[in-house]
Amino acid sequence: MGSVRTAETTDAPANPRAHWPAALQQELEDNRFNPIVGSTLVSETDKLRVWHLLIPAGKRCTFHRHVLDYFWTCHTHGAARNIFEDGTVTETVHYPGHTRHMTYRPGEYLLHSVENIGTTDLLFTTVEFLLSSNPPLPVPDEVRLKLPA
Repeated sequence: MGSVRTAETTDAPANPRAHWPAALQQELEDNRFNPIVGSTLVSETDKLRVWHLLIPAGKRCTFHRHVLDYFWTCHTHGAARNIFEDGTVTETVHYPGHTRHMTYRPGEYLLHSVENIGTTDLLFTTVEFLLSSNPPLPVPDEVRLKLPA
């Protein structure tokens, strides 16, 4: 899996993504502090954020930054490719109920993109814990669920 990074990390190669297409490298740079970790923020309290992430077959969500402790659960069968800031690429087979918990110390983060390499849509729920070691990144209103009036 890609490395959790800290602001002080200095032992990484100058550009571990030099072999990536220029457009992918630029996308990562443009989204280095992207707080949108799902398709829609469906609920938020003073303690947590609940996201839905839908990645259609053959599509990829853009790079985004995780700074809060969180977990995700997959609701569908499928396969995904994770592309990490450190140049690491991994592939995972997902199944309903597949869950992973992540924790970050002060200054740590994870910057990655998820690509659906399967033939079925992938649907995840991600729950971020706002009372984590790092302050939450601000989320733009346009990703919040709009309820009918």
